[in-house]
Amino acid sequence: MPKYVVEREIPGAGKFTPPELQGISQKSCKVLQELGPQIQWVESYVTDNKIYCVYIAPNEEMVREHARRGGFPANRISEVRTQIDPTTAESKRS
Repeated sequence: MPKYVVEREIPGAGKFTPPELQGISQKSCKVLQELGPQIQWVESYVTDNKIYCVYIAPNEEMVREHARRGGFPANRISEVRTQIDPTTAESKRS
């Protein structure tokens, strides 16, 4: 199933309190329950003015629907084409 990174422009996101982040998370989970098991929230990264969220979903439209129902911005949605990490630098020996 495809993986997506969602960029949400939210001024001051890095200053959200733990209760505020909990409320946002609860709202997201409620919408995910409504949408069913096809869409999954993997994790999010909070920066000063943006939140980057990783989702697994059958298509971009379902990710957009999650944002619409939750009242969350989805300024950019990008499908992940491949994943790399430090082990990618290691040579593969046969």
